[in-house]
Amino acid sequence: MYIDGLECSVYDREVFQELRDGGLACVTNTVAFWEDAGETMDEIGRWRDLARENADLITIARTADDIEAAHASGRTAILLGTQNSSPIEDRIRYVELFHDMGLRVMQLTYNNQNAIGGSCYEPHDSGLTRFGREVVREMNRVGMVVDLSHVGERTGIDAIEASEAPVAVTHANARSLYEHARNKGDDLLRALAENGGVIGLATYRNISGPWAESRETWCDMVRRTVDIVGLDHVGIGTDLSRKSGDRELQWMRKGRWTRTTQYGAGSAGNPGKAKPVEFMTSTRDFPALAECLTTHAGFGDEETAKIMGGNWMRFYRHVFKG
Repeated sequence: MYIDGLECSVYDREVFQELRDGGLACVTNTVAFWEDAGETMDEIGRWRDLARENADLITIARTADDIEAAHASGRTAILLGTQNSSPIEDRIRYVELFHDMGLRVMQLTYNNQNAIGGSCYEPHDSGLTRFGREVVREMNRVGMVVDLSHVGERTGIDAIEASEAPVAVTHANARSLYEHARNKGDDLLRALAENGGVIGLATYRNISGPWAESRETWCDMVRRTVDIVGLDHVGIGTDLSRKSGDRELQWMRKGRWTRTTQYGAGSAGNPGKAKPVEFMTSTRDFPALAECLTTHAGFGDEETAKIMGGNWMRFYRHVFKG
C-alpha cells in the first residue's frame, strides 16, 4: 500500500489517473494555504464535486477504514488537508466544524507567525502560544492530524510536548542531512518519534539538495533518516505540485500579506518554481521508488512496505476518530 503524506497539486482527472497508475492508496491534498473559513469551505465543496465526478478513481476518506476500503476497491483515498490554520480564523470551535466537513490534516502555521505559533521562516520563533495549546488539544479531541511541516523549531517541539496524540511532519527532511529552514532538527525528529509520529520525506528539490540528484541518492537519504528516528517513523510526503504554475506559486509564497518578492523555499538565485526531480515527476513513479528502497538501499520487503505507506496507516489509525 502506497501513501503520499502531502501534495499541493492542481487536481483533475489526469492527475487522479496518475494516482491510480502509481498504485496510491491515499494522498493528502492541500485545500488551503492562506484561505479563510469561507474560501476553504468553497474548496471542500469543490472537492466533493470532484469526488462525485471521478468516483471510479477517488473517494474522500475520513477514517483509516475508509482508506482500506478505497484501496480494496481500486480507488485512491483523498485526505483533506490544509497547510495553515487560517481556515479556523482563530476560533477554537471551528476545528470541530471543519473536522465535521471532512478536514483531517491541519498544519499549525505556514510561512508566517500566526496566533498559534512561529513559522520556520520567522527570524524569532515564539513557540506555541496559549491559543496554540488549545488548538492542539482540540485537534487531539476530534481526531485531526497536527502537521508541523512549516512550523518553527521551538513551536514544533512545544506542539509535540503539548499533544496527547502522535503528530506528523507530512513533507520535510532532516536538517542534519540538508541545511534548510524548512527541514527539521534532529531533536524535534527524535521527539516526534518518541511521541509515535511520522515524518513524510519530501522529494521537493529545494529542500532535498544533493539527495535529489537521483532515485538512489534519495533512497540513501531515507536510510540516513531511519538511522535518526527509526524505521517505524519514516514515510513519504512528496510535496508534489502537478499542474501548479506561477499563479499558484505566487499565492503560496505571498498570499495577501505582502507586496514584496518572496522566495519561499527558493532564493534570489533560485526564484522560480523548482524543477521536479527526475525520479518523481508524478505519482506514477511510486513503484520504482519502492523497488529502489529494496534493491539499492537494502530495506527488506516488510521494511519497504512500512516506509511506502504502512507507517502512515498505523499513524492514521492512532489519530483518526471518525
